[in-house]
This record gives sequence, structure tokens and C-alpha cells, in this order.
Amino acid sequence: MTLQSLPAPRALTAVSADGTPVHVEVYGPEGAPAVVLSHGWTCSIAFWTEQIRALAADHRVIAYDQRGHGRTPAPAATGGAGYSTTALADDLEAVLAATLGPGERAVLAGHSMGGMTIMAAAGRPALRQYAAAVLLCSTGPSRLTAEATVVPLRPGGARSRLTAAVLGAKAPLGPVNAVSKKVLRYATMGPGTAPERVEACARIVHACPRGARYGWSQVLAGLDLEAGLRELRLPVAVLVGTADRLTPPVHSHVMVEALPHCTGLVQLAGMGHMTPVEAPEAVTAQIRELTLTYLGVKSGEQEKEKQA
Repeated sequence: MTLQSLPAPRALTAVSADGTPVHVEVYGPEGAPAVVLSHGWTCSIAFWTEQIRALAADHRVIAYDQRGHGRTPAPAATGGAGYSTTALADDLEAVLAATLGPGERAVLAGHSMGGMTIMAAAGRPALRQYAAAVLLCSTGPSRLTAEATVVPLRPGGARSRLTAAVLGAKAPLGPVNAVSKKVLRYATMGPGTAPERVEACARIVHACPRGARYGWSQVLAGLDLEAGLRELRLPVAVLVGTADRLTPPVHSHVMVEALPHCTGLVQLAGMGHMTPVEAPEAVTAQIRELTLTYLGVKSGEQEKEKQA
């Protein structure tokens, strides 16, 4: 699963508030309704390959690399303002301002840390100006290490501390091989995930620089975006896999209750944390439903049926 089979994107750079150059790629026809994709921790634009492939025929799909991932440089050092939810929100604001015109609105989809990015930006002027609706996909607002079930222990302080230590390990991930793929599948994907999808995820995750992986793990360990979640005063759909060990469904239920305008909760049976890769059609369908409802966009197949 690579972007090589897709048309060449229009690449641009959005400059964040602290001067960080954020790498952005735009697919699909100019003037088409817009979708903005924000990926998660240790991932990159490539994580959204199947959504880009499916949507770019009749949407303008805007995807960007979070700082420290893909082609967007990492902050100079961990522990500073460059690694923070404020920085994530700044980057998203910069992307929206650089890619959307006056009066233009988009559907925003965020997976994992990408969903947290949207929550962090909830009160920002750019989000209020440009966002028509949101998909929060396999994510959560707080208590990430307390609720994660990656470590097979009973809930409590010991499990939370061990989870934080595992996810925040500074050791390199090493090569993609049978062992590393087995570990990744256990931690992030459902047991029935196809081998080629596990392979694709492993190559994306292992490509994330160690410094950025560690820096963002520290932010996620202390995450609290409950206030931002309540500030998302626009239509928001929530999606989660029932076998998600990193952001289990308990987070999605919390979000559904807290969101001022939740349009519904979709639970994908047997799917893990990497839902855009594990169940690409289901995630794409949710994005399409939001574009149809809030941007008035029908897919090419729907248009053909209408004309027939």
C-alpha cells in the first residue's frame, strides 16, 4: 500500500505559527469539495492511501504530515513548546489557511493523534471558519495510558505506568520483520487483519523517526482535551474498532456523550486501532456520508445512478 499508484499530488508548504514548515499534499480536481485528513502518531500521509484513492475522483483531498512525521521536520528538542497540543492545533490552522479559500468549508477527518489535533483546535478561528463537519476516528480526549489495554494487566496504576513506559520507549523499532509485524498487529490491529495491511502499517510506523515518536509519546501520556472536545460545536461522527487496544471504545462513548452535536457512533467489529488501513471502505464511507450531508457531495456512482 503506497501512494505510487495515485496521481502526482500538488505539494505545498504551510508555515505554522512557530515557523515549522508543514508538508501538505493535495489530490483531486481544483474546485471540488474539500476533505482534510490528519493522521495519527507514528504515521504519515501514506496512512490515508485508500481514502485518497477513493475520494480524489470527486473531492479535493488535502493531507498533511504532522510535525516530526513524513516530510514535516520535528521540533528541535523534546519537552518544549514544539511538542504540544498547541503546536498540533497551530499546524492544522496553518494547513486550513493555506489550502482553503474564502468561504470554503471542508470535512475534517482525524485518526488517533489526528483526531486529538482537531479537538485541540476546536476553539481556533480557522476551525470555526473552515470546518463543516468532523470524523473522529479511533481516538480519545484523555486518560490514554489509563484506558489502553496493550499491556495485559488489570486496570490500575501499575498498568498505566507500564503502558506509558512501553509506548514511550526510546529504543529504535528496528527492521520490519515477522516479529515486529506480530508485535504491531497485537498492539494496533485486529486479529483478523490481512497480512498485507499489517505490512503496510509496519512500514509506515517504522519510518517514523525515533525522536518524534518519543516526543509525541510524552505529550499523549499526559493528554487532556476534554475541554476542546466540548468546544467542537459542529457535526461530529465518531468511529472506533471494537478490538482497539490503544484507544478502546470507552473513549468513543465518552466523546459521544460530551460532543454538542454528535451525528452517531460507528463501531467496527473486530477492528483494531488502525481503522483507515484495516477497514478502509468503512472509514471512507463515513467521510463520504459527511460530505454528502454537510457539503452536498454525491459520489460518482451516485451521480451516474441519478442520471440513469
